[in-house]
Amino acid sequence: MAAFKTLDQVDVAGRRVLVRLDLNVPMKDGRVTDATRIERAAPTVRELAGKGAKVIVASHYGRPKGKRVPEMSLAPLVDPLSAAVGRKVAFAADCVGPDAEAVVDGLADGGVVLLENLRFHAEEEANDPAFADALAALCDLYVDDAFSAAHRAHASIDGVARRRPAHAGRLMQAELEALSRALEAPTRPVAAVVGGAKVSTKLELLGNLVEKVDVLAIGGGMANTFLYAQGVEIGSSLAERDLADTARGILAKAEAKGCDILLAVDAVVADKLAPGVETAVVGVDAVPADKMILDVGPATVAAMAERLASCRTLVWNGPLGAFETAPFDAGTNALAKAAAELTDQGRLLTVAGGGDTVAALAHAGVLERFSYVSTAGGAFLEWLEGKELPGVAVLRA
Repeated sequence: MAAFKTLDQVDVAGRRVLVRLDLNVPMKDGRVTDATRIERAAPTVRELAGKGAKVIVASHYGRPKGKRVPEMSLAPLVDPLSAAVGRKVAFAADCVGPDAEAVVDGLADGGVVLLENLRFHAEEEANDPAFADALAALCDLYVDDAFSAAHRAHASIDGVARRRPAHAGRLMQAELEALSRALEAPTRPVAAVVGGAKVSTKLELLGNLVEKVDVLAIGGGMANTFLYAQGVEIGSSLAERDLADTARGILAKAEAKGCDILLAVDAVVADKLAPGVETAVVGVDAVPADKMILDVGPATVAAMAERLASCRTLVWNGPLGAFETAPFDAGTNALAKAAAELTDQGRLLTVAGGGDTVAALAHAGVLERFSYVSTAGGAFLEWLEGKELPGVAVLRA
């Protein structure tokens, strides 16, 4: 990953700094129910304000489709943001125009203002030049601390960064450095664990990973498609049988690139996916016709864990089984704990991301033990697919 500009390379005292955050936090009845994203973004705002900058925070919330939707106002975020950064945050009733300009003009050095929802203007998602000009007019410098929105070429992500000196915030910096260590310049051997329901949603990811990693462990429903493609009888398991040729193509590409594919050797099967159902552990070559594979078995976990122990870097995206329903969380839990143990010992750099992945690692109780866990979702997935992210490209030094 090419070098990018950070806060270490700029003097912000007395300057107006527009900070793009992702404050798309869960709310109920006008109150924030989980302030994790606010708390993770706070260090950058705190640092800038502490150095005497006039900090202008911009974010989207939900999908108001260019209309002013009261339920999607950022006003309820003022108090949680104030608490997180340790100083009173002002609020502007719009993100551009007279309302925004008046509040920004009134900021003292070290002051912080939160602008209203960027997506109340359709021009934001359209990356409209005039809208980008209006945002840029509010600031002298631009700081992007929203990796989770970096795959969107929106005005507040791409447009402003082309009009003002652009730098990565601390959260963005940490994300980019972790991703670079994982795939761009990794310590080898490199392993990847990829799970999820469907091959079709991760074709580009798998195609990119087999060129980058030494070992690729495939789990979840998508693994059933690979087993089926190899002629394994998978009973009534979830699989995309029409993608058997595609799966065989990925296996062939992996072999040509020297990437070992790890699939289940045993599986936990049941009549249906439901809590409390009767289960059995069988070899993958002995799945009954009326049963479905819902998790990897203990022999598979042991084999995968053994391979991880010989690796130095791990990228993880997706669960190995139907982890939301016990006992089909056992495989994911066990392998995640094995990876966490290797991380604790300093033997493995572990980088994970994606919505289901974060939930699965939290469920396994190892979220804090991985080297880096990205909450970025779509941006993390596109990075795994090898795509150039607009919000990262504009930060190149």
